[in-house]
Amino acid sequence: MHITQHTDYALRVLIYLATNTDRLPTVQEIAVRFDISRTHLMKVVNGLIRHGFVEGIRGKGGGLRLASQPSEISIGDVVRKMEGEPVLVECFGAQSKCLLTQNCRLTGVFRNALNAFFASLDAVTLEELLGPAQWQTLHFAR
Repeated sequence: MHITQHTDYALRVLIYLATNTDRLPTVQEIAVRFDISRTHLMKVVNGLIRHGFVEGIRGKGGGLRLASQPSEISIGDVVRKMEGEPVLVECFGAQSKCLLTQNCRLTGVFRNALNAFFASLDAVTLEELLGPAQWQTLHFAR
């Protein structure tokens, strides 16, 4: 399974927001901190907002915040929603042209592997990724 850069950035944004709950970080601030294109990060943040992980507060003094507690955000859920339906092999897709699809046992093997992958991610919450307060202060201090 390959996690796209889009999802990688989404996870970074969530961690950043979870470690900065005393204020409303902006897309610009996060883009600078992670040296990411603001335009690209805006697409990521829009996805996080659309999927209900983040709230965007408009206007002066606005910014971003988590839409729920870090303990309620499953990493598996984030990856699923940001990545879309995973297609490990052609036969997972609706347009499969493989002649073996009807009798192939490899599909089941890959499906089990994918289920195990997501089961391990589902067992982890954003809260578990935060680590000790000293780490947060060291890396995210103004």
